[in-house]
Amino acid sequence: MSEAASTSPDHLIIAIDGPAGAGKSTLAAHLAAHFGLLNLETGAMYRAFALKAISAGASPDDPAQLEPLLATTSITLQPGSAGNRVLLDDRDVTAQLRDPAVTAAASRVSVHPAVRRWLVSLQREMGANGRVVMEGRDIGTAVFPNAQVKIYLDASPESRSERRYTQNGSIESQQTSHQNTHTILKEMRERDERDRNRADSPLRPAADAIIIDSTELTLEEVIAKAEAIVTARLAIAPSAAVRP
Repeated sequence: MSEAASTSPDHLIIAIDGPAGAGKSTLAAHLAAHFGLLNLETGAMYRAFALKAISAGASPDDPAQLEPLLATTSITLQPGSAGNRVLLDDRDVTAQLRDPAVTAAASRVSVHPAVRRWLVSLQREMGANGRVVMEGRDIGTAVFPNAQVKIYLDASPESRSERRYTQNGSIESQQTSHQNTHTILKEMRERDERDRNRADSPLRPAADAIIIDSTELTLEEVIAKAEAIVTARLAIAPSAAVRP
């Protein structure tokens, strides 16, 4: 029996990595629903810890201020029909995690090895039983290097910044819109630089990851490619992969 045919959906782990704004969360949510898996958002976990740091008055750039917070922080993801609820120290903070200040701080706290080790441990614990989709920046390389399916979702910085601007739902004048998209593009490139050059688990495709460049693709085309990758890996029809 081939390796693909022997893969069981009962233990399936799908790892989706890629830079900010590539569409990882949207793709992970779809694959989780389509194949009957649990969607674990690692980005939300980093944003939750960043929110903890901000609330505590700790600098996201100072590990000496951040590391003591780890021992007193709990982060829980609760799956729901509309996506995960994120609990920080037993308090629902889901609505606060897309605040631009929290997003920016999340990128900064994520470069510290102690923070990454702590969150990687939590992520491994959450995904230990399989049947999960996990998206982030080092899932296929550090968190679950033995994941059966690894997808690296990429896109040009320009494309990603346009999508992030649209996602933010801004409706402004043409001039202001240009200024805002320019700012988002600058921040996106700075974040890419931090993610790709950090000492601990830098952003890069796993050696056995399948790369999808979505720059010129529609969302439907990206989803179709990803579904085909998972189905081929399972070597069964999508409907058979879903367990009630």
